[in-house]
Amino acid sequence: MIKLKLYAALALILLVLIVVFQNTQAVETRFLFVSFTMPRAALLTITFMVGAVAGLLLSFALSKKTPRKM
Repeated sequence: MIKLKLYAALALILLVLIVVFQNTQAVETRFLFVSFTMPRAALLTITFMVGAVAGLLLSFALSKKTPRKM
């Protein structure tokens, strides 16, 4: 089972590296009144991180368990 997790992590890292190296062109992103120019890979990474943090916060907020009475 540990080897399977290791192989899955390595495959995920390989996929991330492929995405980063294939998306190096600059894109302009506008947020409210500010305009940023950054590589597309950076934009994808930031978007993923914001989504992951939002998902974690939501899962923690929804998983509050009431203590068991014995």
